[in-house]
Amino acid sequence: MLFRDSAAAVSAECLSGALFFRMTEQFVHVHGHKPGASEVRSWERSIPVLASALNDAGLGQVEMLLEYSLPLNSKRADVVLAGLHPRTGLPSYVVVELKQWSSAEPDDDDPSLCRVDAYSRAVLNPVDQVRGYCRYLVSFNGALAGHPERVSGAAYLHNATEFGVAGLFGAEQDEHGRLFVGSRRGEFIDFLRTKLGTASGASAADELLGGKVGPSTQLMKVAAQEVREREQFVLLDEQQIAYRTVLNAVRRAKQSDHKEIVVVTGGPGTGKSVIALSVLGELYRQGVTALHATGSSSFTTTMRKVAGSRKPEVRDLFKYFNSFMTAERNSLDVLLCDEAHRMRETSANRYTPASNRTGKAQVEELIDAARVPVFLLDEHQVVRPGEMGTVAEIEAAAARKGLRCQVVPLDSQFRCGGSDAYLRWVVRLLGLEGGGPEVWEPDGRMQLAMADTPEEMEAFLEDQRAAGYSARMSAGYCWKWTKKVPPGQALPTDVVIGDWARPWNVFGDRAVAGAPPAALWATDPAGFGQVGCVYTAQGFEYDWSGVIIGPDLVWRNDRWVIDRTASKDPVFKKSTPEADVHRLIRNTYKVLLTRGMVGTVVYSTDAETREKLRELTGAQAHDRRPASVTA
Repeated sequence: MLFRDSAAAVSAECLSGALFFRMTEQFVHVHGHKPGASEVRSWERSIPVLASALNDAGLGQVEMLLEYSLPLNSKRADVVLAGLHPRTGLPSYVVVELKQWSSAEPDDDDPSLCRVDAYSRAVLNPVDQVRGYCRYLVSFNGALAGHPERVSGAAYLHNATEFGVAGLFGAEQDEHGRLFVGSRRGEFIDFLRTKLGTASGASAADELLGGKVGPSTQLMKVAAQEVREREQFVLLDEQQIAYRTVLNAVRRAKQSDHKEIVVVTGGPGTGKSVIALSVLGELYRQGVTALHATGSSSFTTTMRKVAGSRKPEVRDLFKYFNSFMTAERNSLDVLLCDEAHRMRETSANRYTPASNRTGKAQVEELIDAARVPVFLLDEHQVVRPGEMGTVAEIEAAAARKGLRCQVVPLDSQFRCGGSDAYLRWVVRLLGLEGGGPEVWEPDGRMQLAMADTPEEMEAFLEDQRAAGYSARMSAGYCWKWTKKVPPGQALPTDVVIGDWARPWNVFGDRAVAGAPPAALWATDPAGFGQVGCVYTAQGFEYDWSGVIIGPDLVWRNDRWVIDRTASKDPVFKKSTPEADVHRLIRNTYKVLLTRGMVGTVVYSTDAETREKLRELTGAQAHDRRPASVTA
């Protein structure tokens, strides 16, 4: 949230011009960069209009929460109004999405999308946008969890006439999503009066802001329900656009017997797998022939186990990328390629029968298998030599086949508490973006801690588990890994740091001495106590992430130094170029540092690196416990 005050006070701040300076200042503090000129203009043109409507309605004491951040999500609602209901006297909230559009029309293919001259692509109908925000708040804010009736949603197009946006009224409207236009301002004022009383809204605002934030919906725990019965995740903004883009492509493919490709691209936690599961659930419910595929054994095995726990046939919906070497062309309606950045140059390996060695690129096999192949990827999560899932590769393959290829970018992210600031801190820390490392400034969303010893880190994570959070430890691949453990023996403690020693996670698909198989390390509570590697952790999330930075990445003087000799990762060959090793090791730590939903505690095996991390995490030299330096 960038600013909070009563409608009367906001009007006064607008009149003096101070409000937008204060919002800009707070935006820089929260996000680490200045807001765009268009965003500031939208504040200057829209906020005074809403404040004026509230004051004219006699609701000057209603609290306005400007640029309200949704919990565990980087999305922001333009304004949340907090007050008391005029009839019940109970807290009442109105989420308002403000648009400066003077005209807009529904998309030809889908009334939930609309076309606006200012944008090159279809955008979500603001009614559906604000409805998504309301439902998300009900799902994740404890003040509303048991009281969905306390929140309402309104899209206010204050520059529009009814004629200019007439088509948008075709979208379904309900208590969580209503559309109002500036030419009928009186209707909007009447609506506000039915939801908010004249008394001060300060206490209601306090209650909303103090509401307990529920944990992010765990992907694996709800997958079974999602696939079997389509109890859909709440998809917001561009997630909803991606979801609808895929379903619209499927509909077109069926109606006109043609083929097209959809690529969904976004960083960690932007919801790519949530979209894939939502699409799969809907298609499965409709009886459409669809499969989910990944290049990750852990992800696929977990999906099979959880989603097929009560219906074994559901397990067959989850495949690997190399399962389609001999697939008949267009034998599927839809193939959802999740974590497509893990695609390989070819599906063949040394065990592949000669009869299956087609010489075809893996991306072409996946495209050929379905009428609508969907690729969901993050190019910055490539951590192995030979992984080549990029937008450019897919677009080139589409061009060779003369196929349409739509790309839908995802911007908001749900991992790391929805903290854009934390993700930016990580990529700058590792030199994956320019500007150099910066000192972490707590943003109230993601917690960051520094540990001086692995014992300290593990004890801190144990405390979090005792408080009801999930937690895991992971590390760079800097210790040998005993892959074969004789029956009846415990996992060997391969990761040794001083007197502290712990095993890597289990290698393989069987449990060992109470430790879960590799594929379930991130989701089974028994996974705590083993150290996960990037290949086991990638694609998953847990509340608290403990990350051990090994000797393959150390800070010397004013820069990071990569020591490839310290890496025990067997995928690095002597022939792997130095530049590739440097990039992949940095990407590895980016993946590990972005698994946590609530917080991360970091430890380095190198003393000089610990000193630098202590400086960059904002810890003081005398701080000895992670809890003392969490944000």
